[in-house]
Amino acid sequence: MTTSEIIDQIHELILEDHRISAKLIAEELSISGERVGSIIHEDLDMRKLSAKWVPKCLNADQKRQRCQSSEQLLETFRRDPNDFLSRLVTTDETWLHYYDPETKKHSMEWRHSGSPHSKKFRVQKSAGKVLAWIFWDQDGILLIDYLPKGPTINAEYFSSLLVQLKDF
Repeated sequence: MTTSEIIDQIHELILEDHRISAKLIAEELSISGERVGSIIHEDLDMRKLSAKWVPKCLNADQKRQRCQSSEQLLETFRRDPNDFLSRLVTTDETWLHYYDPETKKHSMEWRHSGSPHSKKFRVQKSAGKVLAWIFWDQDGILLIDYLPKGPTINAEYFSSLLVQLKDF
């Protein structure tokens, strides 16, 4: 039987440390882990959830700038939605790895039992990689730029991409 006192104790422990494990609560209160789980889920109606992953922690000024930019884009869209979509360009980047794609399974051959085995020399998993910047609009790809591994992406490099894109 679960008493309100035990429920309150479990709730207090969780409020003190939101990351506490059910096992630790059970040990501390000398009750079974199953009972702790039941109280947490059924009586307290709580679930243990992971934090939401976000790519960046923005400061107040960065958040304000993003809101302003979004409001400007929304206003432009409201004035003429068709013109807005025809002028919208987006971009993404991805690393492209190049290597010998043949696996052991791909290199298998039918041979007679007495035939010698063919030889295959080990190759690097990835011989190299390049960064591909892709820009596109509603009609398709406008520009693809390949940057080999090594050079740094900085304001000068990205500005040169925008200049190339301007010609489209």
